[in-house]
Amino acid sequence: MPLTLQAPAPPRPTPRAATALLASLLGFTVITVDVSAVNIALPDIRSSLHGGMTGLQWVVDAYTLMFAALMISAGALADRAGARRAYAWGTALFTLASLACALAPGIGALIAARVGQGAAAAVVMPASLALIRQAYDDPRQRARAIALWTVGGSAAMAAGPVLGGVLTQTVGWRAVFLLNLPIGALILALLTRTAPSPRRPAPLDVPGQLTAVLGLGALAYAVIEGGHAGPTSPSVLVAAGLAVAAVFAFRAAERRHPAPMVPLPLLRQREVGVSLAVGFAVNAGFYGVVFLLGLYLQQLRGMSAVAAGLTFVPLAVLITSTNLVSPRFAERAGRRPVIVTGQLILAVAMFALLPLAADTPMWLVLVLLVPTGIGGALAVPALTALLMDAVPGHRAGTASGLLNSLRQTGGALSVALFGALIGSGGGYSVGGMRQGLVVVGLVLLGTAALSVWRLPRGVPRGGGR
Repeated sequence: MPLTLQAPAPPRPTPRAATALLASLLGFTVITVDVSAVNIALPDIRSSLHGGMTGLQWVVDAYTLMFAALMISAGALADRAGARRAYAWGTALFTLASLACALAPGIGALIAARVGQGAAAAVVMPASLALIRQAYDDPRQRARAIALWTVGGSAAMAAGPVLGGVLTQTVGWRAVFLLNLPIGALILALLTRTAPSPRRPAPLDVPGQLTAVLGLGALAYAVIEGGHAGPTSPSVLVAAGLAVAAVFAFRAAERRHPAPMVPLPLLRQREVGVSLAVGFAVNAGFYGVVFLLGLYLQQLRGMSAVAAGLTFVPLAVLITSTNLVSPRFAERAGRRPVIVTGQLILAVAMFALLPLAADTPMWLVLVLLVPTGIGGALAVPALTALLMDAVPGHRAGTASGLLNSLRQTGGALSVALFGALIGSGGGYSVGGMRQGLVVVGLVLLGTAALSVWRLPRGVPRGGGR
């Protein structure tokens, strides 16, 4: 009888590794909930603080833009200061900024506090993933841990509207932010029981960070104000020109800096470049849908915050279940097919939502949300594992920061685009919503084609280095 060799089972994770995973999962969850839960609270925030559509867009984008712009160097901070220490700093700042949001007396103060939240979340995100990368040496255990981490974030994004709706209608929109305080305290307690992280001292890339913040902020301003003042408005043209100039300045700064926050050779790796593009497109689709549906259900259909939030329950279930099975699909079929299929499904979701109107039956709205729940949730775990295996361990924080920065940028620009289009007529423009869906759907088709072209057929199935 022929002998068959079986791969040894992966070692069981240590208690410290499991604690690091739990702490990372909680942090990723809470900073993600603050995106989608706030979307449902926007109409009440508008009534309470008397902000217009532009103010509401900035309540969302002040968070996501700082999240995106600072995450690149925050990823490097996780490498330099150590993932555990950076994670603790970010969690403490996020908790304090959440308290400031809850106490905000006006729309301006809320936007300023959201900037602080975004800056803190930028540290939490890459540090949490780097903490997992350092806690799990075995590639199979690491892939499963990353999958669980992704499940937490995706489920939080989908469940956030439900939580936001319930808290907003029963307690008030400020409770959405107060909820972060006990969770932040729990994370800090868990971090005291995790293993210390290695440190890699290096000088900070101040020119690169400043040009990144300037470029993303100017681009978002151009998109948001372009929808209200028109694309040929002098302020919009100046902002667009500033964004372009900042891109070139950023590239020059990274070439000259001895320790750039974005090592340009890293971007030339096929897996890295494709991962960033796909992450941008996937978040543009998902964040855009959550933003526009929260307003669609309440402003156009007149639903309560709780009812609007409950509409996202099937989406949360789909995302969580798809995240759980995605790694298994990747192990059997390879990562490239899973990443491509996820993008194509999400693109179909954008076009499937085009018929939405004020009188669309609710059962049909729920059916049309199905591909939205499946597409991104299928692609993201394989995408994240692909990137983490493509870079050495000491670059885990930098790579994580890059990926999540591009993902948040995609979400921020999508919110800016949808907000400008649906609010262009003073109410909720269905025509503007459809224009935005078409644009994002075409972007997803483009990145799916890029994945087929650039990702090698031999993408690892289950593990990596």
